[in-house]
Amino acid sequence: MPLIESKSSGMEITTDLAVVSRARSGDADAFRQLVERHSKTTFRVAYRMTGNEHDADDVVQETFLRAYRQLKHFEERANFGTWLHRITVNCSLDLLRARGRADRHYGGDPESAELAGAARTEAQQDRLLLSADLQKHVAAAMELLSSNERTAFVLRHFEGMPVEEIGKTLGIQVNAAKHTIFRAVRKLREALEPFVRPTTCNT
Repeated sequence: MPLIESKSSGMEITTDLAVVSRARSGDADAFRQLVERHSKTTFRVAYRMTGNEHDADDVVQETFLRAYRQLKHFEERANFGTWLHRITVNCSLDLLRARGRADRHYGGDPESAELAGAARTEAQQDRLLLSADLQKHVAAAMELLSSNERTAFVLRHFEGMPVEEIGKTLGIQVNAAKHTIFRAVRKLREALEPFVRPTTCNT
């Protein structure tokens, strides 16, 4: 969703902070604008965390409900997107815990084949076929991750979030966030190595 609104005198960038300020003043249209601006990203994170559209929709609704209720506590020096990410992650984990799936994760999609470096070798000519089967193993591998590891991995490798923001989202220091991501990647590579290791043909 573009952050630019046109006006008769030219183009003016409307930042999240400005919209939040209006929403705090009781402007319902302003909060609706925040929802429209961030709904796709929020849904994507929720889907990565929960594994299905129905749960993701529930998380999105709960996320914006909490955001609306807590808007007065949002610190203007913070990044609204990061703040919303944190709420999305918390809502996702709350839903998974409530359903007894706190340490489980979604089954992935074709791009999950890139989780391990070995999956990128030239020997993997049938990547599309392999990736379909690999999804099942990715799902099992993700279950080996702790909540923090899973969240850090999703935000870093699926959402492309900077490590600094991941640390803020999880409430940990940058170095701790780096180590969390490293542990997640290492666990996934170890778990997936048997399924993506190039095979050799005997001649």
